[in-house]
Amino acid sequence: MASERRIAGPESKNRGALLDAAEALMLDEGYAAVTSRRVAERAGLKPQLVHYYFRTMDDLFLAAIRRRIEQELASQAQILRAPNPLRALWNALIDNRDFGLITEYTALANHRKALRAEIAAAAQQFLEAQAETVRSVLSRHGIAAEDLPPVVATSLIVGTAQLLSMHASLGLSGGRDDIIEFFDRHISKFDGTAET
Repeated sequence: MASERRIAGPESKNRGALLDAAEALMLDEGYAAVTSRRVAERAGLKPQLVHYYFRTMDDLFLAAIRRRIEQELASQAQILRAPNPLRALWNALIDNRDFGLITEYTALANHRKALRAEIAAAAQQFLEAQAETVRSVLSRHGIAAEDLPPVVATSLIVGTAQLLSMHASLGLSGGRDDIIEFFDRHISKFDGTAET
């Protein structure tokens, strides 16, 4: 009778190091560079440990995605508590050093169909959390959803920040300062006290 292979629990320090290594490889070299050997090497661990913690590489990617979701949703909750959540959201997006991860996860979803649903669900959760932040701010300032739908405002903020991040990753800077100044000027309207 064959025994089931043991898989380590989710709270291990080595498991976290492997997930960190996978994300670092994705950022540095793209998702295709994420192999068990390369991840272990980057984490300073033995290659066998990758499959001790994750049955397959898809399981490693799923764990990385789920961890990122938890981190981003916690960050979004913090943004919602900021004095001006729109400014906090904009600043978080515009200073997003993880834009490369978004690009890599999108490419991964296109090439690994088994991961597409999980990546799409994660993206949807982020968008919903961001839209809730925007809806909350607009509502507190007496702006009706009919006048400025939260999903439209969210798309403008998130889409513009992602475009600027993409431009920065390519070394483009034309118009960046003007765009940031424009958004800062309009977001500053929400720096004051909300309507009561």
